[in-house]
Amino acid sequence: MHTIEKLTAILTHIKNIYIGKEEVIDLLGICLLARENAFLYGPPGTAKSAIVRTLSSSIINGKNFEYLLTRFTEPNEIFGPFDIRKLKEGELITNTEGMMPEASMVFLDEIFNANSAILNSLLTALNEKIFKRGKENKKLPALIFVGASNVLPEDEALNALFDRFLIRIKVDYVNIELLQHVLIAGRKLENHTNLEPIPAINPQEIIELQSLCRTVNLHSVYEAYLKAIIELRNIGIAISDRRAVKIQNLIAASALICGRNEAILSDLWVLKYTWDTEEQIELLEGIINRIIEKDDKANAHIQAFKNKSPDPEELMKDFNLLLYNWENASNDFDEQNLIKDKLRYLQTRCSWLPNEDQKKFILKEIDGLWKKILHS
Repeated sequence: MHTIEKLTAILTHIKNIYIGKEEVIDLLGICLLARENAFLYGPPGTAKSAIVRTLSSSIINGKNFEYLLTRFTEPNEIFGPFDIRKLKEGELITNTEGMMPEASMVFLDEIFNANSAILNSLLTALNEKIFKRGKENKKLPALIFVGASNVLPEDEALNALFDRFLIRIKVDYVNIELLQHVLIAGRKLENHTNLEPIPAINPQEIIELQSLCRTVNLHSVYEAYLKAIIELRNIGIAISDRRAVKIQNLIAASALICGRNEAILSDLWVLKYTWDTEEQIELLEGIINRIIEKDDKANAHIQAFKNKSPDPEELMKDFNLLLYNWENASNDFDEQNLIKDKLRYLQTRCSWLPNEDQKKFILKEIDGLWKKILHS
């Protein structure tokens, strides 16, 4: 079996176990190929840990590290204790056996409980895949870091940590329509009945795929990608230069996992997961969907056109906020333009409402606000 087919088989197997979690699993596959970090955000009981653990178990001959962080977690719980024998000789050398610096796949649960004692070493590990502690400097074999949390960071000191996770995935409870399938699949999993052995891949094969990912041709999407980054920055979504460079690896991974060595427009779907706040999730989806819907190429990634229908109540809340902001806006030109931009994106999101009556009602309200704007 070809190496990329091995990875695809693993992802398919995991999707058959965790019903309704296809988006999460496919995105973890993209991050593994791109060798970029993923952050899972959602309430307890949404299979975040279980999915990562199952993916870890598919990597044979690899060492995996998983840890639940608390405010009191000490560096030696993550990186390993100092070697006592070396310490007696006056050297500070870490015994990393079985710890994060030797792991192929790293999963850190409740990542924002990280305290200042481990934060600097963790930031370097996540960003540069290097372990630094005192005079120690060691290249890490980690293929991917996955962080998870039930909350988003509120402390500014943790923003740098959040920034190290290129992809952010909101993991929620499954749709009620799938609940029966989830119950049946979950029962089988707990009882270990009718479970096929998980396909396997070794770390070296993944490393080869990661190298191949760097060779994917992105030339045909550069113009659209550049425009997308500029548009996102203009509406306040902070895509730094460093993140903009790294996101290219995700675009390439989307192409590679589809068996292509050249990116197409729909591969920009990965940009939907570069949000900083929950409020940006639908907004990003609207912008990126509008860009990629022009793609008529075959063999797009399965997640590219899986649009989520917006919540009509949330749309009305957003509209009422824009109406209030406009009626109370100052004469600041930039502020007025920002309101207009947000109103345009709100209008785009309305077009995906499945209920025609709800769509007509909200679009009528939006049209009324546009008239106010034009006559002001």
